[in-house]
Amino acid sequence: MQLTDLKFISDKRERDLNKLNIYTCEDLVRHYPRDYLDLSRVTLLKDAYHNDSVLTVCEILSVDSNRYARRPFVKALCQQGGYMFTAIWFNQPYMADKLDKGEYFLYGRVQNKYGLGCQMVNPSVERADRNMRLKGFIPVYPLSGALTQGIVRTAIRQAVRKVPLSSHIPVPIQIKYNLLPLSQAYLKLHCPQSAEDIKEASSRIALEEYFLLISAFKVIKGGRDDARLNAYSVTENEVKSFMARYPFEFTDGQKSAVQTIFESVHSPRKMNMLLQGDVGSGKTAVAFAGIYMAVKSGYQAVMLAPTEVLARQNAELLKKYFPDYSVEILTGSTPAVEKREVKKAVSCGKCNVLCGTHAVIQADVIFKNLSFAVCDEQHRFGVAQRASLSDKGDGCDVLIMSATPIPRTLSLIFYGDLDVAVIKDKPRSRQDISTSIIPERKYNDMYAYVVEQAARGNQTYFVCPKIEGDEEGTVMSVSELYEELKAKMPKVKIALLHGKMKDKQKNEVMQAFKNKQYDCLVSTTVIEVGVDVPDATTMIIYNAERFGLSQLHQLRGRVGRGDKKSYCFLLMGTDSDEARSRLNVIKNSTDGFEIAEADLKLRGGGDFMGTRQSGRILSEIKNLKFPVETIFTAKALSDEAFGGAFDTRELKRIALEKYQSLNDVVMN
Repeated sequence: MQLTDLKFISDKRERDLNKLNIYTCEDLVRHYPRDYLDLSRVTLLKDAYHNDSVLTVCEILSVDSNRYARRPFVKALCQQGGYMFTAIWFNQPYMADKLDKGEYFLYGRVQNKYGLGCQMVNPSVERADRNMRLKGFIPVYPLSGALTQGIVRTAIRQAVRKVPLSSHIPVPIQIKYNLLPLSQAYLKLHCPQSAEDIKEASSRIALEEYFLLISAFKVIKGGRDDARLNAYSVTENEVKSFMARYPFEFTDGQKSAVQTIFESVHSPRKMNMLLQGDVGSGKTAVAFAGIYMAVKSGYQAVMLAPTEVLARQNAELLKKYFPDYSVEILTGSTPAVEKREVKKAVSCGKCNVLCGTHAVIQADVIFKNLSFAVCDEQHRFGVAQRASLSDKGDGCDVLIMSATPIPRTLSLIFYGDLDVAVIKDKPRSRQDISTSIIPERKYNDMYAYVVEQAARGNQTYFVCPKIEGDEEGTVMSVSELYEELKAKMPKVKIALLHGKMKDKQKNEVMQAFKNKQYDCLVSTTVIEVGVDVPDATTMIIYNAERFGLSQLHQLRGRVGRGDKKSYCFLLMGTDSDEARSRLNVIKNSTDGFEIAEADLKLRGGGDFMGTRQSGRILSEIKNLKFPVETIFTAKALSDEAFGGAFDTRELKRIALEKYQSLNDVVMN
């Protein structure tokens, strides 16, 4: 069934839906609400906090518009009892024709600062008399183009009744556990009559998606018990001698991880291990010990990194700690002549360790006897890419590294078929990073501090959540901040970095910052995975309340890489108690695993996968709010389905098909 088969969906509206990655009626049904209007809970504007999103009812007294302003707007003067406020819509000139005098429901963000009065910015709007005839909760969907909530709601209500939706959980299991039919769950999600409907539907749909995801993990990991083909001859004493090359003593956690790898490469089956550790815990040194075990035994090793800057940093360190072995680097920017020489050295075995980016997994990169593969920052690579890396060697041992602390319970679910080595402690030379929550009134003091630090040779990161600001003006963009900082700190050398820049540009800026050509780096979260900059001692994060706690912890980990005392400043764009409570978790803890657990509890299961996911399953369930226990139930049902009593051939096919559509599978 095509989108245009639905009433009121023209070719133009179909194109707008395509912008939301909606191409079929099934995609439309899986376009989940980002929120709901609860008609039983209307907020008075005078009681709303700055930046809160609320539903309110008011009388519109007059409407004014300016199509010729730099940012065209439509403004309405509103009255709520004796309280006056304004509602404003930027870049939506059609709102002037849509609004008239009368009573309306408004849903949107409240702005109440600088003593200029209260206003709502770009709120959703519907006539109150029309809504009062509706019962239950009204879904609010993400929009694009000229789409309105009414258009999307009408289309989804049609589609949810016409698209056949059947569960892939074996029928006997559905009956045994009295699971709500999937079609009913989608109907309750999009047309709820109560908060209980929303909760029940979200949990049931999430259960279905996680059941498929976990089942797909089982299929992908089915061959983990492959017999070992490569015999390692390295001894424990030789590994200890290698560890002694470092100018510091390995922590207990590092020693334990190295021992686990040593035992794995000497076991009867090939290694498939996740090395999980907090920021700054020394995972790279542990990975190098594993690489040493391979090359000392006469095999080749490869290390895959997500960025060229990180790949070059790894290559430099490998050359430092492996002086007796040949280390080569291969990236997309490597000159053609040099690429041919590197590939030749790899194929004949002259190159012992190859370090690089995606270029190392190309088909024409052929190893002579690859036995050990390391995937650094594993969440930046898709499943197929990691598989391509390990397939370059027969019986290749694989070590994937994650700097994102995952709550152990969820780690066991998603990585249950992998060996997991965890480093919980940090090198003794690393100092804790002092974290502060900075209110707007103290921004100028913070800038003075940055100027002082630059004069001392210390560097600063400024991080914004977006490349471009939002229409409401509540989110600082990197470009706006870059210009603002240049004006406020004219003597400080400032660089700009964001995801829309070409890889070559990003690498050059990051390398220049590392080489101290700049005092400050204004960036989006692309620096979350980056090189070590020992002189970077300050991290300043704008609109910190918009980040997950684990992501804030990762960003904070970009400083404190040397032996200098470091600081992290969290700048709030809202005055809400909830936001301050969340940020206090970061302020009061430096334990990434503890923070990950708190993040999971605060954000709920629907947000656990984080914002970096672009795969269909994870992006689909992101807006669902469901209890974390749903994931555990999905694991139990998947275990039962694969327990031997059911024919799982079709389930494997469907799960794998959906799994392969993911670009990343990661807990963040």
